[in-house]
Amino acid sequence: MIFDKTGFVANDLYVTGLPWSPVYLIDGRKPVLFEAGFACMGRRYVEDIKSITKEKQPEVLFLTHVHWDHCGATSYIRNSFPGIKVAASEKAASIIKRPNAQNLIKTLSRDVNAFVTKYYGISMAEMLNDAFEPFDIDMVLKDGQTVEIDEDLTVRVIATPGHTRDHLSYYIPERKILIATEASGCRDRIGAIVPEFLVDYDMYVASLKRLTEFPAEVLCQGHHFVYVGRQEVSDFLARSFEEAEHFKAHVIELLCSESGSVEETARKVKAEQYDTNPGPKQTEKSYLINLKARITHLAERFYEGQRLQR
Repeated sequence: MIFDKTGFVANDLYVTGLPWSPVYLIDGRKPVLFEAGFACMGRRYVEDIKSITKEKQPEVLFLTHVHWDHCGATSYIRNSFPGIKVAASEKAASIIKRPNAQNLIKTLSRDVNAFVTKYYGISMAEMLNDAFEPFDIDMVLKDGQTVEIDEDLTVRVIATPGHTRDHLSYYIPERKILIATEASGCRDRIGAIVPEFLVDYDMYVASLKRLTEFPAEVLCQGHHFVYVGRQEVSDFLARSFEEAEHFKAHVIELLCSESGSVEETARKVKAEQYDTNPGPKQTEKSYLINLKARITHLAERFYEGQRLQR
């Protein structure tokens, strides 16, 4: 099964806010949250969470990485649930302190309100404006660490760099849930799986391989979809491997035909991927930042390899 809306999924897991950039909730005696989505959606996330947990306060908000669409509502959530701890990697804790990172998050966060209205019918009045506030990380997590939430709920920390250098995934063994977000690739609304290696292709592929080692029955990707069923999860990860290799080969082919031009290669890939996708999809500005990062990395990797072979 592929779950593509908000509400109860399976194994105590809920999607809150909106499928495009959700906050995942695992309910129990001590609820926990994963991701903090868009800054403008802070109110909607909190309302959804409270409707499920009632009087229970979430214990921890786990962040996979500190991109604007995964950490935007962190401060709003923290202010709404006194005592909640924000957890992320050491690299994330360092990145989020940088003024340039904070300014980029604020800039990108301002552009998304119209897209949310267009694709989900949420009015501007329901969303927050200029809502992103910088935040600190309360719990610095390390690869291989197990965070004990309750006697029947633990969270295993998995370093999965490649999309970003600060990226963590989380596995909940008691529920067989894997929160992988962009480390697993992202299937878009038209069925294509988009490889998400912004900083390092080889690290990304190694992280994908590592994710397959966990016997997950539920896989949460970063946007739109949750995969439910061990076979569905396995098939998605296998296909994500294939799409990463295909994308790499296709980009190298385009770079060669365009005399190494990242701009022209990005224009052609955008026409194939973004322009044909009716949405919901990320803003064009965000898409191009990520796309050019992937193409630039592959270009540097390819031409360095060519140089070393001479």
